[in-house]
Amino acid sequence: MPVALAAAVTVTIPLTLPSSTPSAEAWTPMTSVQVDYGATAAPVRGKLLSFNDFHGALEPPVGSGGLVNGVPAGGVEYLATHVKRLRADATAGGETVITAGAGDLVGGTPLISAAFHDEPSIEVLSKLGLDLSSVGNHEFDEGVDELKRLQRGGCHPVDGCQDGDGFAGAKFKYLAANVVDKRSRLPILRPFEIKFVDGVPVAFIGMTLEGTPSIVNPAGIKSVEFLDEIKTANFYAGLLSLLGVKASVLLIHEGGQQNAPPTPQDPSSCANFAGPITDIVAGLRPEFGAVVSGHTHRFYSCALPNAAGVNTVVTSAGSNGTLVTDIGFTLDRKSRKFASVQARNVVAENGVKLPDGTYAKDAAGNFLRNPNLVDADAKVLVDKYRAAVAPLANRVVGDITANISRTADADGESPLGDVIADAQLSYTASAGAQIALMNPGGIRADLSFANSPGGEAPGQVTYGECFTVQPFNNLVVTQAFTGAQLKEVLEQQFVGFGGQTVQRILQVSAGLSYSYDTTRAAGDRVSGLSLNGAPIDPATTYKVTTNDFLANGGDGFTKLTAGTGRVTAPGFDVDALVALVGAGPVSPGPSNRFTKIA
Repeated sequence: MPVALAAAVTVTIPLTLPSSTPSAEAWTPMTSVQVDYGATAAPVRGKLLSFNDFHGALEPPVGSGGLVNGVPAGGVEYLATHVKRLRADATAGGETVITAGAGDLVGGTPLISAAFHDEPSIEVLSKLGLDLSSVGNHEFDEGVDELKRLQRGGCHPVDGCQDGDGFAGAKFKYLAANVVDKRSRLPILRPFEIKFVDGVPVAFIGMTLEGTPSIVNPAGIKSVEFLDEIKTANFYAGLLSLLGVKASVLLIHEGGQQNAPPTPQDPSSCANFAGPITDIVAGLRPEFGAVVSGHTHRFYSCALPNAAGVNTVVTSAGSNGTLVTDIGFTLDRKSRKFASVQARNVVAENGVKLPDGTYAKDAAGNFLRNPNLVDADAKVLVDKYRAAVAPLANRVVGDITANISRTADADGESPLGDVIADAQLSYTASAGAQIALMNPGGIRADLSFANSPGGEAPGQVTYGECFTVQPFNNLVVTQAFTGAQLKEVLEQQFVGFGGQTVQRILQVSAGLSYSYDTTRAAGDRVSGLSLNGAPIDPATTYKVTTNDFLANGGDGFTKLTAGTGRVTAPGFDVDALVALVGAGPVSPGPSNRFTKIA
């Protein structure tokens, strides 16, 4: 860690901490994961309420994203109710309560938030009482400067304050310990925050995954560097320990997942757990009594060994505000260290529960929402933005003939991936485009034939539905590549990215076909590459359309940065989908454009 970074940190901690008498009320352990670090005669009790990957879920998420083992959940009006109830119960019991997030609070958001550059999400989470959060990769979707604006406030530099009443910025603190300016080597936002629990200091250190550069648009993060998670966390924990802060919590946008069996999994369990967070925790100093994680959109509550061989409580609350993690902890007043930490996940239910334990639905099969679980403060803000965005969101733009799914088949191709690639090819015909490629991670929802959020007829598609599918406002660009360069691009699908081994199978437009064999050597896995039945000539130049996320090297496709003669289409990628649907009706793609041999 650079010396300049250490010199820049200023912490004011009283040498003599105030004393007080702990509450006489008994502290009841939760039936979930618990780690005891040692007995304490006078425990100081605290409560940490946390969630992650909120992704602008002002309204209840639809489909499987709004269910926790069959229970309808999520949406900020309901999340706020559950957070406030847990906070009130803990406060009444004499506990100090801190509310924290683990990144991706914004980005990849529904239109109700994204149309206003995610100011609605920041405002409603501030109203909910969020104290602090790590940054996540999606906090960088619109670049470093936009993240700083969300923290500090001010109108958007291009669109202004679209809701007409200004924007004050987040009342909570975003933490970015491992995101440093390339010149100064200092964090772009606060690296940590110290909270006092009945006089005992607890440090909250926040960071995103080191691999963020390969999963966000490189254009917006040229000025920063993303540092190693373990080294950064331990640097700050060690520094703060020297200054008298012996208890630390890591808020980190990286995670893991439970792996079946059993199925369904208990949101508060840790069945067959695996993921990048295990290696990170294994390298952490013992000051970290709790790690609040995210990124994988999975729920769990684990006890994982740290560098000292002592278990650390590690949690995640799924996504979209469907869960809130209830973390209880005690501190030893004398040593200022964690004495115990325990955690469970609480479902932020939003449905009407029937006597038989099921949840009520309307005639169309949609879950009914329980008005008794709506938080009044959150509702005021959400209603404001519902009304503002409704004319755009509910505008019918075209028709589809059936459900169009983003779920990939065994080859890695999806019906919706085909449709989006075709849409972008058609959208850039005037630029001479012959091929279009689409990253699967940019397809965020299915297109539903029956779903009618605005009351439209089955098969009719609204702008809001299209935006939910493609919510990132990427540009659509066309570049020239030789056939040899195109093959290099397709070979990069199988080499992983960001230090991971996850494959990213690009969705391709009609006319392009090929086979691939993952058992062959890297760089020699793609064969039979052809366009409209004619073999791709390595020396011939082809016009290829992608979104600018890919064109700038996103998802590890660095070979796409070699394109020449870049032409940018008007509008955004969602406009290409809207145009194709408007010329419909559109049917699901055939999912037959490339074949996996092995």
